[in-house]
Amino acid sequence: MKLNEDSEILAENKVLILYILNKLDKPIDNDNLLKLTLSIKEMNYFYFQQFLLDLLENKYIIGYTEEEKTMYKITDLGKETLTLTEDILPGIMKLQIDNALNEEVDDVQYKDHAFSEFTPKNEHEFIVTCKLVKNNVTIFEVKLQASSSEEAKHIAEKWENNYEEIYPIIVDILSGK
Repeated sequence: MKLNEDSEILAENKVLILYILNKLDKPIDNDNLLKLTLSIKEMNYFYFQQFLLDLLENKYIIGYTEEEKTMYKITDLGKETLTLTEDILPGIMKLQIDNALNEEVDDVQYKDHAFSEFTPKNEHEFIVTCKLVKNNVTIFEVKLQASSSEEAKHIAEKWENNYEEIYPIIVDILSGK
């Protein structure tokens, strides 16, 4: 398969990844997503990475780093797109995915996780969003304004690396303890 030859196969592979992420409905690291995908359909590693990049660029999935691993999760836009394109996947492939997920999902360990992102508001203002997710539910989210990309990056990194210390302090302050 060449990346520019068969657009139907390319679309099917991207929908396959979206379908898996939607079924998991939890973040998964790159290695385990590859493992699940390859258990359903034979695919070249480099093509798989290109499909992920395309899905990220189109904002169908989000990726973030946690404990030096790249984690992926489907976005609302990705879910909407999947609803419109799910028919591309043959029924037998969906059944294989469901069976593979039932067998292999126990092997994939899901941890509570914190992540952050920052987006430019204008040239000198950035909005930093810090989140803590437990059992696939956002239990804490805060948005902060930063005056430079360096400050925004520092806040994001500090949250991701120290959320276990920072979160209890914030809860204690807010609860008056």
